[in-house]
Amino acid sequence: MENDLITLAPLAGLLLAAGAFAGIVAGLLGIGGGLVLVPVLFTILGQVGVADSVRIKVAVGTSLATIVATAWSSARAHWRQGNVDSAFLKSYGPVIVAGVLAGSAVAAHLRGPLLTAIFAIVACVLAVQIALGNPDWKLGDRLPCGIGRLVIGGTIGMLSALMGIGGGTMTVPVMTMYGTSVHRAVGTAAAMGFIIGVPGALGFIAGGWGNPDLPPFSLGYVSLVGLALIVPTSAACAPFGARLALKLDRMVLRRVFAVFLAVTAARMIWTLIF
Repeated sequence: MENDLITLAPLAGLLLAAGAFAGIVAGLLGIGGGLVLVPVLFTILGQVGVADSVRIKVAVGTSLATIVATAWSSARAHWRQGNVDSAFLKSYGPVIVAGVLAGSAVAAHLRGPLLTAIFAIVACVLAVQIALGNPDWKLGDRLPCGIGRLVIGGTIGMLSALMGIGGGTMTVPVMTMYGTSVHRAVGTAAAMGFIIGVPGALGFIAGGWGNPDLPPFSLGYVSLVGLALIVPTSAACAPFGARLALKLDRMVLRRVFAVFLAVTAARMIWTLIF
């Protein structure tokens, strides 16, 4: 128990800071905190000595659990404003959930370094999209059905589970490229975050159950300490980020964040090679 407390002391302070940082960035850019939390948690867990075999999985699982805790209230607010596309949830929701379950199962059996590499590579692609993506790009006037729905929905779900994100980072650009207004896309993505977070977090809890390398007070690959410390600070700091966004150039901020994401992804790859 004494060793657990020694480990928890620095971890708690760093997790509070991680939650605050994720909340500010989410408020500034409208980007889900998971894209910030996973690389930050990955670094923090390494600093406090969590084994390389599990630290990316704990980072992803904990991120998914924070999404469950925060997405519900956000989704309700968007629903009251009429910004949730219920037809999208009914059509794409089951396919995305299937992708989440598949992604969680795959993640549980992947070696930690391989999952780290997948996160880093996809994060680099997302960094380019965030920095250079044009909101006016369109692929069509309505979302695909049939095979197209299976491919798009399954990919969103699987990558969301593998990366610990709520799906908004991919759902919003996909919906807007098929003619959905950005406000409706953001509201729908908030609801999708809850749908992704629940099976994703449960999958990582089950996948990590009983692993001897887990940090103290973990439920499978979900750090209960991380969940308890990140959610309140993230929620408290998000409004500050939103107010700050009104005073700053949004495109410059997006590019700065893209650089941050690319650099942290490159650092993750560096740890794998060296």
